[in-house]
Amino acid sequence: MVAPPRLNRLTVAAAADRYLASVQVESVRGVLSPATARSYERDVREFAALVGGGRVLDDVTGEDVDDALVRYQASPDGRYSDPGRKGAPGRSVATVNRFRQSVSRFFTHAARQCWVQADPMQWAAPPARSRDRLRVERTALSASAAGALLQASAAPDRPAPSSGAGGRAARSDQALALRDRLVVALLLVLGPRVSELARADVADFTREPEETRWRIVGKGGSIRTVALSAPLATALEEYLHELRPRLAARRPDDPDAQRALLLTWRGRRVDTQAVRALLARAVERMPAPYRRPATPHALRHTTATLLVAEGWDVKVVAELLGHRSIATTGVYLDRIEGELAAAIRSHPLSMGLAAPTTTAAEAPETEAAVGDITDVPDSSARGADAPWLR
Repeated sequence: MVAPPRLNRLTVAAAADRYLASVQVESVRGVLSPATARSYERDVREFAALVGGGRVLDDVTGEDVDDALVRYQASPDGRYSDPGRKGAPGRSVATVNRFRQSVSRFFTHAARQCWVQADPMQWAAPPARSRDRLRVERTALSASAAGALLQASAAPDRPAPSSGAGGRAARSDQALALRDRLVVALLLVLGPRVSELARADVADFTREPEETRWRIVGKGGSIRTVALSAPLATALEEYLHELRPRLAARRPDDPDAQRALLLTWRGRRVDTQAVRALLARAVERMPAPYRRPATPHALRHTTATLLVAEGWDVKVVAELLGHRSIATTGVYLDRIEGELAAAIRSHPLSMGLAAPTTTAAEAPETEAAVGDITDVPDSSARGADAPWLR
């Protein structure tokens, strides 16, 4: 018989170092995105500090994990330099649950490597249910607001204010309207994650006369291929032929810039912060009635919400967004203004309630008519005449 593996009694700090080394390997292999790897490292380092780096990892109990989670939630959120920007002290339930997932993954790895006899997460308290609503800037835009944003993204930047009268004219070498329009269009129509868009290379796009396809490398190295609509393919071609060659020529010796789809005016690959910044500028140029804060994640919500409102199956939308479960896609579906009232108005039996009052002699015939449901339209066609889609 094979002897059982022996327990390796590592300290919390040593186990964290070994685990994070494996996380970096997974990041290099493309199994984890760089952002996910950074999140795991930040969370595991903080957990080690909370429970004590010098302790033996196998001595950590479920109660120790619960105590660390409570102290983590009560500590200031380091993402906010100004505490006044945050609605409440400490960290949100969603942030704590993310931290808990990082710790759980750490202990799963530790149990597999025989650093602990049993995973203490089995005895830790279950994750709390988040009751916080999404911030407005992370919720879906209406179809009208999305169209206004798309139009605003194609407009040139407003003149920057100067010390003298009037404004300073925009420099011609910083005219990036073709790029900005493409970025906003891709986010609105295809709903990629902002990291997926920033990582996109020109080689990821298969450009054929009949169809243009984008091979998207998503979370965990998963790959999905989506087809671009004809207007979106045209916007891509205009950017690739008219603007990108000039931007790439500014850094001819940078191999990453030569591969990248989206470039800054200095010729470097755009990062996620650059995408958020150009979106913020486009929002500022929107007409006042539609203008409100929006993040790239809000445009991802917009894609899901508008497609489902148009009658597309949630499974198709989940595949487009790169979700493994349609339950995840359901979180992205925001309420459309007037949707509930429109659904009630379009109910197949609602018109029967508006029929004139019948006499007693006509009652039997009316009852038979109401009881006959063979002529009720198929519910699958409900999206065709929905008034909020016109």
